[in-house]
Amino acid sequence: MTVELQVLEDPAGACAAMLLGPLLAGGEVVLTGGSTVGRAYGELASALRAAGRDVSEATIWFSDERCVPPDHELSNFGLVERTLLRPLAGLAPPAAVRIEGERGPQEAARRYEEALARAGAPPFDLVLLGLGPDAHVASLFPDQPTLSERSRRVLGVEEAGCEPHVPRVSLTLPALAAARQIVFLVTGEGKAEAVAAAFGPQARPDPHVPASLLVDEADEITVLLDPSAATRL
Repeated sequence: MTVELQVLEDPAGACAAMLLGPLLAGGEVVLTGGSTVGRAYGELASALRAAGRDVSEATIWFSDERCVPPDHELSNFGLVERTLLRPLAGLAPPAAVRIEGERGPQEAARRYEEALARAGAPPFDLVLLGLGPDAHVASLFPDQPTLSERSRRVLGVEEAGCEPHVPRVSLTLPALAAARQIVFLVTGEGKAEAVAAAFGPQARPDPHVPASLLVDEADEITVLLDPSAATRL
């Protein structure tokens, strides 16, 4: 397992650059939601427009989803659609396989696991994740039973561990850890303690720090930080 920490003035731009390669190569990419990644998706859309390349062979999956309709302001798919897919309209954008959160956590999880199986359970080329202030990853929250799941790739999460308190659907730790590369994009001083707990020199696998469990299982992780998020390292 290798963790590379990069402290950058423009981590969103670096994130967009890392996503560009797998999409141009027709790869399998997992995207996430949250306030930090929207700018990265916008920059990625600009780079893909500039390249003028057909990326319809690439597929976008999702790390997790809130159980809301796709046009809801809390929808992770909705964020990706607004910032990445719509700007690429007419340019052969990547396929996007969304989690149908509006069906509820258990049914949506079952259907997404079936969608992955129909696609041959593809190995993800790159998984992009954020980090919660409580060090949660995707929708896997501290000390919840979901962290112990090892046989399934997708789970319904009935109770979110932080706001917004709506049920979720999430890829499991083994599904995330199997990716060829995992990239975290983390900004802001409010995430500094979580960054240190998950990735710092004293970090150890701890179910109270979900991201630390992923570090223990994955092969390669890159953490893109702004200076504020790195203040406790």
